[in-house]
Amino acid sequence: MEGTIIKGIGGFYYVKVDKNVYECKARGKFRYNELTPMVGDNVDISVKSGKGVIESIHRRINELTRPTVANVTQAFVVFTLVNPEVNMDLINKFLILCSYNNLKIVICINKMDLVELKDYENIIQLLKGTGYEIVFLKAKEGDGVDSLRHKLGDNITVFCGPSGVGKSTLLNKLIGSDVMKTGVISEKLGRGKHTTRHSELVDYENGYIVDTPGFSSLEIDFIPKDELQYCFPEFEEYLNGCKFAGCLHYKEPGCSIKNAVEENHINKERYDFYVKTLEELINRRIRYD
Repeated sequence: MEGTIIKGIGGFYYVKVDKNVYECKARGKFRYNELTPMVGDNVDISVKSGKGVIESIHRRINELTRPTVANVTQAFVVFTLVNPEVNMDLINKFLILCSYNNLKIVICINKMDLVELKDYENIIQLLKGTGYEIVFLKAKEGDGVDSLRHKLGDNITVFCGPSGVGKSTLLNKLIGSDVMKTGVISEKLGRGKHTTRHSELVDYENGYIVDTPGFSSLEIDFIPKDELQYCFPEFEEYLNGCKFAGCLHYKEPGCSIKNAVEENHINKERYDFYVKTLEELINRRIRYD
């Protein structure tokens, strides 16, 4: 039978086939092939006496780590402007990772009841420049949540963002039940406690949604340096205008991306983050070599 892994805990995988869920173990051959089943995997299973065995794992279209989940099609990148304070480097890393995995991205800014939007106009304009859709939320009150519901059908949607920004609260509002326990902001650390301990797919509107653990850091050093530019959608219309083929939009002359930054068509802070990330990728590669 063919199904989808909706949860994995302690070496057991729960595979949904039609309306039934089977508890399964993975065959040892996966360990030898250094392949571990992931939540979101499409798999073939055999079942005997109500117990299942994963026989094969279908090819993945993508895979994320921290949270560990495969075949995701859409990301809600959730963050707040205060409580916790916005960390734009971290947000940019989420956007890069999601873009690299070809996910549809919706930026969700939560806890809007705590701020005056005009005080954060620079950040809002920076985010608008990316071209991603932005949704403003008051998740506890349910404000803005309806605008996300119609996006869930026929997708596997992952909730990304730092700890304490209200990902679990938003998920619970969307599905109408307390699927995952919500946490409390740590006053000492100024960030959320890790209350979600595993990823799980939840049926919703002919698709799945994934609740994810909070993040405190995010590594993107596996991205090839020449592919980083494609993770910035605002670069797209300028990519073919550079003087030199293979331009990294860094120190090369005649670069259309740098010209667009000078002419304020591309946000300078986003470009500066691109350069900072590119330098990190180049330096790490040099150390590796």
